[in-house]
Amino acid sequence: MEDQQTPQSAEGEAKVVTLCGSTRFEVEFAEVNQRLTMDGCVVISLGMFSLPELPGHGWTADSSDVKARLGALHLQKIRMADEVFIVDPGGYLGESTRREIAYAESLGKPVRYLSQERSAPTGDGPTSGSAQT
Repeated sequence: MEDQQTPQSAEGEAKVVTLCGSTRFEVEFAEVNQRLTMDGCVVISLGMFSLPELPGHGWTADSSDVKARLGALHLQKIRMADEVFIVDPGGYLGESTRREIAYAESLGKPVRYLSQERSAPTGDGPTSGSAQT
């Protein structure tokens, strides 16, 4: 069995990773969360993938306020992270995710992408002689 080291932050503690991406990728968020957790990371994810059914609360009446509050909360999650992981199957990035990436980069946070990990060559198969641009 391979000896794996737990990813660590600069302070020597487990690395804190905040997940970002579209709420339409709930299954992929769960998969990435599980993998990073098993790798020894503290994972911060989305709090919800759709607005809950709460009796007496009209989400439609103040949905823009709710979206703004949830967006601000997610920016705080990015500030708390050592690294940001973008859940972007097929390379899809929505407007909110692009804003979150720009914010993370402005803070100097490393940003990784699921789509780049899935498309990275493994070195197991033959390589072609032409480069794609």
